[in-house]
Amino acid sequence: MSRYEEIEAFVRTIEAGSFTQAAKQLGVTKSAMSRRLSDLETRLGTQLVLRTTRSLSLTESGEALFQRAVNLLSDWEEAEAVSTSSTRALSGRIRLAAPLSFGVTYLSLALTDFLKINPDIDFDIDFSDRQVDLISEGIDLTIRIGQLTDSGLIARRIAPVRMIAVASPAYLQANGTPATPEDLKSHQELRYTNRSRKGWDYVAPDGAKGSLEMQLRLQANNGDFLTAAAIAGEGIVIQPTFIMCNAIRAGELQVILPDYKWTDISAYAVYPPTRHLSLRVRTFVDFLVQRFSGTPPWDVDIP
Repeated sequence: MSRYEEIEAFVRTIEAGSFTQAAKQLGVTKSAMSRRLSDLETRLGTQLVLRTTRSLSLTESGEALFQRAVNLLSDWEEAEAVSTSSTRALSGRIRLAAPLSFGVTYLSLALTDFLKINPDIDFDIDFSDRQVDLISEGIDLTIRIGQLTDSGLIARRIAPVRMIAVASPAYLQANGTPATPEDLKSHQELRYTNRSRKGWDYVAPDGAKGSLEMQLRLQANNGDFLTAAAIAGEGIVIQPTFIMCNAIRAGELQVILPDYKWTDISAYAVYPPTRHLSLRVRTFVDFLVQRFSGTPPWDVDIP
């Protein structure tokens, strides 16, 4: 058993929170992971991890070694990447998580173009609006859209994401077109359930700030569904332009209060600080930043 494998088993087990998850990430058996960690403890002559049936925790010695071990793995992987980058193309797997609507509509096109440039890279993608646990699930990179609050993660901004309020022409003809945010309070809202709060903050054209809450008509955790409901005349929805831009251009949805700004959010590439950012992942992030620089494609011709 090599010292590298022992250190790798130690770090990945702590990051993942269990032998089972760490074993899946490395493609080995659970017993092999446990044996590697035991061998490391035997060689060092100290217990690094306290094991119970439900959890793992670091001892004082484990705490002292863990960050050094993380840095050691990072340096090793970086050294390998540098030594091979000049002689072969980027290769390996990127485990990626991304929101469903953004991923299918915009990220998929970027991925195919990236793969044409880097054919030896392959992706394992989880398209979902849930917030994944990068470390326990072994995710290399996730795309998150919103306002980031988790200070334990490292994020790089890919693109701005503008929020707008829309409704179908038929709905507005039947219920009236709101002239101010206050008017929205009497309208039916189609609400995205993954938001942390029900109300909306806004900034008026003169810089004045306010907040409001509409009457709930229906709610769902998928923006495409809410867009379809808005087109059908079920109510007003406030969502990112990337979800609704095609419906707006086609005249199926009409922008309400275009001079008002709603909560500012962005699309970010996010990864945990304990996970080494491989050369292939870093290259992919750079590609996304360049891809969506300037005016994002979803904002072209949108008021």
